[in-house]
Amino acid sequence: HGAVEPLNRVYREAGIYIPETLYAGDFKKTDPLLRQALIIAPPSAGGSTWMRRFGDYSDAFASGWMRLRGTRRRRGVDRGFVLSDHADWPGLLWAIEQTGAHRVMVTHGSVGVLVRHLREKGLDAQGFSTEYGDDEEEVTA
Repeated sequence: HGAVEPLNRVYREAGIYIPETLYAGDFKKTDPLLRQALIIAPPSAGGSTWMRRFGDYSDAFASGWMRLRGTRRRRGVDRGFVLSDHADWPGLLWAIEQTGAHRVMVTHGSVGVLVRHLREKGLDAQGFSTEYGDDEEEVTA
């Protein structure tokens, strides 16, 4: 998908190995390679004209929310895989430190707790609302 390939390129340029990928949009609907392909696309592609061009397919969703009973059914997908993008506390603090940033914008999760902790460490930290909302609490910091 066109939203995924630019991210793959960034990872590759950073020296992170990602197997070779092909852009699904370059293939005709009748190409036999598509019958055995794994197509990675953002949630917004689900049910879209872009997806329908592939004909019959089985879909899946990867998210930390898949740990909760009924999520796969509510999303209306054939399979669900538990995969979270949330970091643990030590890993999150390590990543922030490694960037060398003096200013940190916190977008979701325990925003107030993290903002307060980072400020106590001398960083300019604040909450930042995104159009996607928050998983756990409102941004109040």
